[in-house]
Amino acid sequence: MKFTFVTLFQNIVEGYFCDSILKRAIEKEILSIEFLNPRDFSSSKHNKVDDTSVGGGAGMVMNPQPLFDALDELRAKDEDVHVVFLTPVAKPFRQNDAKRLAKKSHIAFVSGRYEGIDERVIEKYADEVFSIGDYILTGGELASLVMCDAVSRNVDGVLGNSDSLSIESFESELLEAPSFSKPQNYENYCVPSEYLKGNHSKIRSLKLALSECKTKFFRPEQLLKHRTRKSYEK
Repeated sequence: MKFTFVTLFQNIVEGYFCDSILKRAIEKEILSIEFLNPRDFSSSKHNKVDDTSVGGGAGMVMNPQPLFDALDELRAKDEDVHVVFLTPVAKPFRQNDAKRLAKKSHIAFVSGRYEGIDERVIEKYADEVFSIGDYILTGGELASLVMCDAVSRNVDGVLGNSDSLSIESFESELLEAPSFSKPQNYENYCVPSEYLKGNHSKIRSLKLALSECKTKFFRPEQLLKHRTRKSYEK
């Protein structure tokens, strides 16, 4: 699978792929990444990529010409590329989106800067537009990396053990149950004894109960969804 990052700041993104799981996936040629800098396409004498906002307002807006030309070139090379824009003014990115997008062959993440991207660019080129949360970042690069990481984990071969995907939070309405490692007792903080007895049925029951407790505390609306769905299934 290929990822293209359309960004003014390649260095912010590139370092994330220098270690751990995604580095190994690139070395195995399961994933590949490339970068496209809109500044390289600017027709301005000084490679300018932003201008003042029409209608007033603070800050600068990324103007259309460099992005139009960059994305035209990208689409000319691969007409199947799936172009994603990251902006707070969009639908929330969810685990189901990560799983669905993992089936694509090529995704391009367009990262905004300053006060955002000229809306005409989004209207022309966006296949999808996502927000990763109800807060504002200084640029779209971190959001692009969040999405790329979440999508990559669902690509066959990226994780060492693909079974781990099935037990994680957001695979259902419930948050994942707590995890523990050895030793059994560390500074008088103990692993639940039921985990140690080898009765897998009781362990599953306990994990479900703990999962419901976590969901009730942190995401009560998710627990309500879970209980509603269960009542319909009866």
